[in-house]
Amino acid sequence: MAMVERDIDDLPKNAANHTALTPLWFMERAAVVHPDRISIIHGSVRYTWLQTYRRCRRLASALSRSSIGHGSTVAVIAPNIPAIYEAHFAVPMAGAVLTCVNIRLNGPTVAFLLEHSSAAAVMVDQEYFSLAEEALNIIADKKKRSFKRPLLIVIGDESCDSAVLHSAIRKGAIEYEKFLESGDPEYAWKPPKDEWHSIALGYTSGTTSSPKGVVLSHRGAYLMALSNPIIWHMNEGATYLWTLPMFHCNGWCFTWTLAAICGTSICLRQVTAKAIYSAIANQGVTHFCAAPVVINSLVHAPPEHAIHPLPHVVEVMIAGAAPPPSLLSSISRLGFRVTHTYGLSETYGPATVCTYKPEWDTLPEDARARLHARQGVRYVGLEGLEVVNHQTMQPVPADGATVGEIVMRGNLVMKGYLKNPKANEEAFKNGWYHSGDLGVKHPDGYIEVKDRAKDIIISGGENISSLEVENGLYLHPAVLEASVVARPDERWGETPCAFVTVKEGVDEAGLAEEIMRFCKERMPAYWVPKSVVFGPLPKTATGKIKKHLLRARAKEMGTVKKSKL
Repeated sequence: MAMVERDIDDLPKNAANHTALTPLWFMERAAVVHPDRISIIHGSVRYTWLQTYRRCRRLASALSRSSIGHGSTVAVIAPNIPAIYEAHFAVPMAGAVLTCVNIRLNGPTVAFLLEHSSAAAVMVDQEYFSLAEEALNIIADKKKRSFKRPLLIVIGDESCDSAVLHSAIRKGAIEYEKFLESGDPEYAWKPPKDEWHSIALGYTSGTTSSPKGVVLSHRGAYLMALSNPIIWHMNEGATYLWTLPMFHCNGWCFTWTLAAICGTSICLRQVTAKAIYSAIANQGVTHFCAAPVVINSLVHAPPEHAIHPLPHVVEVMIAGAAPPPSLLSSISRLGFRVTHTYGLSETYGPATVCTYKPEWDTLPEDARARLHARQGVRYVGLEGLEVVNHQTMQPVPADGATVGEIVMRGNLVMKGYLKNPKANEEAFKNGWYHSGDLGVKHPDGYIEVKDRAKDIIISGGENISSLEVENGLYLHPAVLEASVVARPDERWGETPCAFVTVKEGVDEAGLAEEIMRFCKERMPAYWVPKSVVFGPLPKTATGKIKKHLLRARAKEMGTVKKSKL
């Protein structure tokens, strides 16, 4: 008989001592503590924390008056601008769930996301209005009379052509600032009654034949938002540069972290080395997150764009494809202090951190960089991290050599995939979240990724499904067979490499470029193979393509020196 856990008392929870955890309170507190501190800078636009709080309440109120609340989702298609930041608070303040859409996706993929999430409203930056329009037309053609057009809100930007904005308005979209005017700046928003309530819905970058909808809770977002500054030397009032897209796992929850620490967000619409160095010099940036491709651009920036030495230490959180040790050494020498993390959409962003130990300072630079390039230990808000034998679920020995699957459990693991019970069953098997990534555990307890789920290519921090690229290649009339693997890329970390067998009688001269053009018309630019190799594909006796041999061949081909992306 199981023993019942007993406490020393029978004191119940009540309204005075218990409330649902939600990061929404961080915004209200920031407006009270630092009402006049700058919250967001975007070009000539500047808002204080009080102004941002009032704008968020206006948006929440306007959504509520449009009958968008509990049970609704609101999609946002935008780069790093104030409106997408405001939506992170305003949408859940209205009781709805936020869905941030990757602006690099194509029309059909965005259509899938909007339909799958049942978006009741779509907020779209004017530059991407045609993308939203294409996606909605695809859904309308499919659903015919049953299609109900969502509320369409277009966000203007002073750096863009105003003609595009006016065209969107003529087509029936309401302008964002005008929509805000219809809302109440004193709107009495309510926190969720249950912290398990969904706050955000994000989509995996097509690592299966269809992207999976990752559902995050208020509780998880709250804990991740507070874990971030603890992990990252992020003090109250930090100045954060938005190089990481807010549409990527809600900016790894730094959207909510910035309100918790009453920091300042510097929006960066387009990420370049020149813009990053300029923001450090002119706006006092103290922190930013980046994929290895962004770090690489800083290391190799032309002298006229770079700043040496830096005016102050700048904290950089790096994640995405595992960074090569040489890159970590190079960026550290420039005066940036690197925090290396690893995680997934399913873990609210970073779930592990390679916590730097002072004793590593006495080691040679290359040894230090190798230690720092590992994925590390669990985040402060994650309760379980292990490398296990996939069959037995037993932890592998901490020998730095035995490979197993990286698994996690705890409050920083998603609620699950939306409308996908089969995927949830697989993901949560045996009481752990299965990352699909293979790694080892070192004697000091630090984990290191050795391989990824074999169909995933990480290019510039974006996940690409080799299966989906292959499906696109098969649409080309000359392609008989195709298999796609990762090839090292000097700029992007890795990019898709297509091994293709052409149909009989097809001339291969000039065909590689033709296939790349063909793909570019049908898929996001970053999915397009940067290398196309012709010839028969190696197969098993049962006809299965031996991808491990193709990976080895792609590696032997060497690094793509200049990506066409």
